[in-house]
Amino acid sequence: MGYRARINYTAEQRSEMWERWKSGDSLNEIGRAFDRSSSSIFGLLSLTGGIKPAPRKRARLALSLSDREEISRGLVAMQSLRQIATTLKRSPSTISREIKRNGGYNAYRATHADKAAWKRAHRPKVCKLVAHPALSRLVETKLTLTWSPEQIAGWLKRTYPGAEHLHVSHETIYRSLFIQARGALKKALLQHLRRPRSIRRSRHHTQKTDNHGRITDTVSISERPASVEDRAVPGHWEGDLISGSNNSHIATLVERHSRYVMLVKLKGKDTESVINALVKHAHKLPTELYKSLSWDRGKEMADHQRFTLATDIDVYFCDPQSPWQRGSNENTNGLLRQYFPKGTDLSVHSQARLNAVARRLNERPRKTLEFETPAERFNACVALTG
Repeated sequence: MGYRARINYTAEQRSEMWERWKSGDSLNEIGRAFDRSSSSIFGLLSLTGGIKPAPRKRARLALSLSDREEISRGLVAMQSLRQIATTLKRSPSTISREIKRNGGYNAYRATHADKAAWKRAHRPKVCKLVAHPALSRLVETKLTLTWSPEQIAGWLKRTYPGAEHLHVSHETIYRSLFIQARGALKKALLQHLRRPRSIRRSRHHTQKTDNHGRITDTVSISERPASVEDRAVPGHWEGDLISGSNNSHIATLVERHSRYVMLVKLKGKDTESVINALVKHAHKLPTELYKSLSWDRGKEMADHQRFTLATDIDVYFCDPQSPWQRGSNENTNGLLRQYFPKGTDLSVHSQARLNAVARRLNERPRKTLEFETPAERFNACVALTG
């Protein structure tokens, strides 16, 4: 295979790469567009952690290339510094410094001087997390608890309302993680993010495509009362299974009003095992806080009528391939993959371990709850029913 010359990408080509990356194109897709390998594209995008750098602008009072060309012509014509300064309407001291820092009278070249000035001017602003070590420590602590940057930012504002030096945006946290040149947060903290990657990229949303089969005598989610839809009333839950290797499964339940999470250990995915576990778990809660359950059309809920008879809890079923109808539960299942990665055996985890993981999620502040925690919101509901 012949040698392929290295490409010096133009500003327009780089801009196109970033636009493709932002829109969700893969490294392979971008590489094919430029007839280059994905590793070549990765090398370029990874310099800033997959985050498009802000466009640079020349300062309003800085010397331009045309100014420097005028200085060069003046030097060739043996003009004095004052004459050159008058032509450019600049201070003689400005012209003197420009010449001295770029080779002197005999070696000054306009193009070289302009490139050197552009390079010297690249002095990034000190990151807030570097300037405030106490803030950086707080962020690191919460990241190790698998809080998201958005949760951390919201919690800081809520916990320290009058302390601006302890406030930071979630975008600053992300940039400090992915752009290591900032020197603010250790790269090892990336592993605590919901989706640990070496560079940042657009989110991709997938939906289930496997055939769950048909269940009889179902009540559609469209018949769910309006009070359930607007999340104003507690006690309505969304449920699903997450699966692992060796035919292992965990039932996940999320309360719509508070986003409170419960996890249930299962012996198997068959409907008898699932219904027995859900019935047993339902009896742990006051009836006022468990009124309905929304599920997808997985065959594990084929015996849903037995569940309703045993618990007096109504079951509603989503439309086929419509995971957004159980949005809270789908989001929670994504979070749980930090603790239970795909392809691992879920049967090794005890109910006590599941309870501990659920507690972790329930003690994380949520933007949708104005950065209260699900535990705080759910406990308030428990107090009202007590």
